[in-house]
Amino acid sequence: MLWTLALFPLLGATLLYLGGRHLSRGGLALAAALVLLVTLGLAGLAVTNDWQGGHAWSETLVLTLELSTAGSVFALTIPLIALPIVVYAGYHEVALRTGYRRGSRQGARLIGLLLGFVGAMQLLVLAGDFLTLLIAWELVGACSWALISHKWGQAEVPKEAVQAFLVTRFGDLGLYIAAAAVFAGTGGFGYADLAALDGDLLSMAVAGILLAAAAKSAQLPFSSWLFAAMAGPVPVSALLHSATMVAAGIYLLSRLQPVLSAVDWFAPLVIGLGLATALAGGVVGAFQDHAKKLLAASTSAQYGLMWVAVGAGFPGVALLHFVAHAFLKAGLFLAAGLAERQTGSYDLRDMRQGSRLPGIALATAVPSLALAGVIPLGAAWSKEQIAAAAGHQAAWLAVLVVLAGGLSALYATRFQLLAYGRPLRRDPTMLPQGPRPSRAESGALVFLAGVTLLLSLAWWPGAQTWLAEALPRQLPEGKPWELILSLALVVLGIAVGFILTRRRRRLSAWESWASTWFGLPAVIQGVAMGALLLGRALARFDDRVVDAGLRGTARFGQWLARRHAREGEAFAEGVPGMATRLSEWGGRWARQAQSGQTHHYYAGISLGLVVIFAILLIGALL
Repeated sequence: MLWTLALFPLLGATLLYLGGRHLSRGGLALAAALVLLVTLGLAGLAVTNDWQGGHAWSETLVLTLELSTAGSVFALTIPLIALPIVVYAGYHEVALRTGYRRGSRQGARLIGLLLGFVGAMQLLVLAGDFLTLLIAWELVGACSWALISHKWGQAEVPKEAVQAFLVTRFGDLGLYIAAAAVFAGTGGFGYADLAALDGDLLSMAVAGILLAAAAKSAQLPFSSWLFAAMAGPVPVSALLHSATMVAAGIYLLSRLQPVLSAVDWFAPLVIGLGLATALAGGVVGAFQDHAKKLLAASTSAQYGLMWVAVGAGFPGVALLHFVAHAFLKAGLFLAAGLAERQTGSYDLRDMRQGSRLPGIALATAVPSLALAGVIPLGAAWSKEQIAAAAGHQAAWLAVLVVLAGGLSALYATRFQLLAYGRPLRRDPTMLPQGPRPSRAESGALVFLAGVTLLLSLAWWPGAQTWLAEALPRQLPEGKPWELILSLALVVLGIAVGFILTRRRRRLSAWESWASTWFGLPAVIQGVAMGALLLGRALARFDDRVVDAGLRGTARFGQWLARRHAREGEAFAEGVPGMATRLSEWGGRWARQAQSGQTHHYYAGISLGLVVIFAILLIGALL
């Protein structure tokens, strides 16, 4: 039965992809929403009834599905997040192409791929072995590439989609290495088999899993691929950042953390990468003026904080922050899309739609405040839990976590005030205003803001007790100074963000460099070009040296073949001639022996008897 959680949205995706163009935009959104509601219901039944699933191809190749704690959290969150996003997509992207009533082939393709994305991610979080995980991992990557390149008619979109695809594909190699190590050590692919490894094979498997997770979750040095992924439509960015592809990395670490932590270097490496990404992403977001790229930088930073929680030994805290972040980040991306529709640009300096869209501005403020870590919103509580988890390792780690939280407050404030603040008094002429958001678009944003508000219940002691019982490990207990320092840095971050938005300004050279991941895309491009040039040089060496030797050997072989062919022809022609001459000589000798004269025959008989007698005599003497 567990297979239905993945197969049902995949089936719905196929049907809408092929036949959705005949539906109106409302019908398309409604059909997709129904598919996701059924998927959500199935997920609820699976969690409460402990469903299982599996399929054996052979004694070795067995596909296994199971519901872990992490899998249950993700299986419920993914369709719930996707529900408002597909409704928004039906009314936002489809209307953009076809007007406000008709559907379109491209709209059906987009909605179908979004549902396929959900189905692939459901399969990924339900996988109970590396073989099933690899299948789902590849499906998620393929769907992300197709969705990012949805507007393939625009010049830069295919290039950006390929860049994002290739960076994550490089990381995917790690998962193949991990699966190979598990199979080499145990002869199976199950997650349980990973625990049976030790020594170098375990280290190899853990390193491969970390590589794959870092690439998917856009951790350093892979963070910049999220900027390329911004070429996709707004609903794609919302789903990709909140609950699907980028979330795959933290899911894998949370799911396998008890086994991965057996390797000594796992915890310090995960904490180090997570903190570095959280701090660097915070600086990038502080200076980035592209609305979607600012949110992309914040995604890397927030997943970096989740990595810290996993490395500190509290994967349950990472899961809680994932849920809080998923709803607020999806809402912020939808809000960015509505602001862009008004101005025709994602440049935050050209937005300031607070006066024109006050209701949307108010709804956007909820996830913005949650991202800033303002109490009593749920994301603030989960962030404080991460600081407490880091404090269990070392006090200075907790300080760095709350510093990353202060940067979150800074870039969240910048986004809110620039996207939905009031225009400056001396603003230049505003860009032409677009159509007002439809009720469906506004409703999707309000729904996500409402869930973000609902998650504030996490501050209630009763909810914390329930969460502690549901998670595999108790929640960490924070220290008072951690909370005080965190609140102070949040206030400071909001104040600095407010100051930075008070005037329209150009970025300095340093700020521009920092806003593009400190030149990381150029470094990656340089490494790629270096690898390409090295490949071309090796190709020339292979052609001029190795292939030249092979061609010389081939020519020598051809010369030998021709010479042997000539000698063979002479031999083949000479042997029959010699046989003919021997036959002629034998014939002449035989004719001479058959002369018909009796004395010749007697002489022959006598000679034969002498020979026989000589043989017998020699034999007797010996």
